[in-house]
Amino acid sequence: MTAMALRRHTRPPRPGGFTLVELIAILVVVGILAGFAAPRFFQRQGFDALAYTDQMKALLRYGQKIAIAQGRNVFVRLNGSSAALCYDAACTSHVTPAGGSNSGTSATLASCGTTAWACEGVPNGLAASSATFFFDPAGQPFAATDPPGGLNSTFAPLTLAITGDGSTHNVIVTPVTGYVH
Repeated sequence: MTAMALRRHTRPPRPGGFTLVELIAILVVVGILAGFAAPRFFQRQGFDALAYTDQMKALLRYGQKIAIAQGRNVFVRLNGSSAALCYDAACTSHVTPAGGSNSGTSATLASCGTTAWACEGVPNGLAASSATFFFDPAGQPFAATDPPGGLNSTFAPLTLAITGDGSTHNVIVTPVTGYVH
């Protein structure tokens, strides 16, 4: 009986692996997926646009907080190639970045010249709006044409656009409160 039981449970060995048809089917499916996914995966503009939009929002919020904390005007210079914070309208006195240095990317170094300045360059392939304004010691935004120390702000709602990835990413600065979103 034991010999019979052994015979029933033993199976002839089967060769392992895939058939040629299965391998070709897998290669075709992988090729189709790679054809659609690879170009989108290796395109940097989408990632750069979102990252720069977040950097600009953070930089503007930091500028407002520095103005309030230090009780002085902080000027925002957006010239299309960089976004920078300064203590004067001519941008000769630079605000120190929050972490001690800016991102240090090649675009930032080309536009700002140093890592010891709250300044971020626009990544290659993207375009950004230009504007100049300042936050007063209370954190309220003022237009560049308003006199520093004045009480009446002519600052209108400001929409800054970052483009280059096929869509527009907006950064909005609201009057009176200076809320950045």
